[in-house]
Amino acid sequence: MQVDHHDLYQEFPEMRDAIDALKAGNALFARLFFSYNRLTGKVEDLEEHDMPIADFTLEDMKKQRLKLKDELYHILLAYRAGQQSAR
Repeated sequence: MQVDHHDLYQEFPEMRDAIDALKAGNALFARLFFSYNRLTGKVEDLEEHDMPIADFTLEDMKKQRLKLKDELYHILLAYRAGQQSAR
């Protein structure tokens, strides 16, 4: 099965520096980033190895991942807005 990779750096390549800065300096972002990566790894592993799992379970995991991604994105946007206003 073809697996789409959802690494945050691939999802938001223009925010690579912000991701690195927030991972190092923002505990909430770091925790969410870790959770996102862990969940992404589980989903991709299940898809790649075509593991038997209920469709609703996999969909629920994907929804959780999307929620984490949305939270991370909003933190990234706030960080970038703060960086731009500091200039």
